[in-house]
Amino acid sequence: MIAPARQISYRILLQIAATDAHSDELLRSREVDALSAQDRNLTTTLVLGTLRWQLALDARIRPLLARPNAKLSPEAATALRLGAFQLLHLDRIPAHAAINDSVELVKASSEKNAAGMVNAVLRKIAAQPRPVLPERFSSPQEVAAALAHPVWMVERWAARYGLAAAEAIGRWNQEPPAVTIRLSDPASPTADLQLEPGAFLANARRVLQGNVARHPALRVQDEASQLVAEIAAAAVSGASNILDTCAAPGGKTAILAERLPAAQITAVDVSRKRLDAMKSLLARSLPDVAGQTRLHFQVADATRLSLKSSYDLILCDVPCSGTGTIARNPEIRFRVDPADLPRQQARQLAILKSSLAALAPSGRLVYSTCSLEPEENESVIAAVLRELPEFRIVPVAPLLDQLLAAGILTQQGRELLRTAANGDFLRTLPGVHPCDGFFAAILERA
Repeated sequence: MIAPARQISYRILLQIAATDAHSDELLRSREVDALSAQDRNLTTTLVLGTLRWQLALDARIRPLLARPNAKLSPEAATALRLGAFQLLHLDRIPAHAAINDSVELVKASSEKNAAGMVNAVLRKIAAQPRPVLPERFSSPQEVAAALAHPVWMVERWAARYGLAAAEAIGRWNQEPPAVTIRLSDPASPTADLQLEPGAFLANARRVLQGNVARHPALRVQDEASQLVAEIAAAAVSGASNILDTCAAPGGKTAILAERLPAAQITAVDVSRKRLDAMKSLLARSLPDVAGQTRLHFQVADATRLSLKSSYDLILCDVPCSGTGTIARNPEIRFRVDPADLPRQQARQLAILKSSLAALAPSGRLVYSTCSLEPEENESVIAAVLRELPEFRIVPVAPLLDQLLAAGILTQQGRELLRTAANGDFLRTLPGVHPCDGFFAAILERA
């Protein structure tokens, strides 16, 4: 009998290979929730680990095929990758269990004739030494090969941020990311959770042990994402009318509502389903705020907003390639192509210009992404300023000092973020900073 965790992992990996489904959503399915805690953890490890190391696993598998250039079926390729990941990267999985279950998975599929090939290849891999990462790399190509990233992606990061930073990003992406929560009330009951302080925000906590799912009022949110919302909340003193143009899933909106209790907030998203999920999140984590009439929800395309210029604060957290979140969403590395970036930029420009039209005189807008790519960040800001000279950049660093003075940012955190805000913008780099990669810029109507 095939172990339940391997069976479900195999189905999830096949679905990711065949569709645009996301691993984080599939791992929150009812099928996964129904597993025991041990099998649920193993399923998460198998799915995310196989995706993280897929390029390196394929490089191991290909030379062992009778025809190395032959196109494998998704069923055979997935079984091989799932088995090879366990053999090469997991210490507590017996080789026979990894091999036998991979073979049985193929036998139960439409590609049962590939079972013999899967068995032979995995037995050869089991006899090979496990990969050992070098302490240092001498080129982007070495980083990409050893850390299972597309070469083009690492080359861009090395050119933009330096080889050491590209290596740090790559290493960070290959490790399970920390679970970080935000405590709206630092006195919240969390006795069954083992927590430690966040890296730079006073209200952030990292979960070392325990099941966060048992605390529906707690919001899981990366610390860099929290920081963007804190910057937005501090950007306009006493902001009274706020627009969040791409609001779902709602973590940043919740922080704005906490920090600016007198403000009217309009949360816009193109997806009614995502907005409904956002309402549920706010009802659990901020019941007092969610029950108030100052929160308004609107289904709309942010590229075509038709709003009066009445908002003194706008948060414009646009859809992007997500290359700053590959540690959490490892399949991004296979789905993003350099040709996608200009298309993303066109959409981001449309959202930003539409949002700026709703900004009141002397109002401020915070533009943010979770992308590491300049086309989606600095280039978008430069393009909109060329087209709309009535706007100007507001440097981020003074706002970080303001957050420090307010006790929102810790002293240690302010020092840690020196390299993240040494110009006009905020830029966190995974591995260089202990969080996801985020970009933020502040624009002001002159």
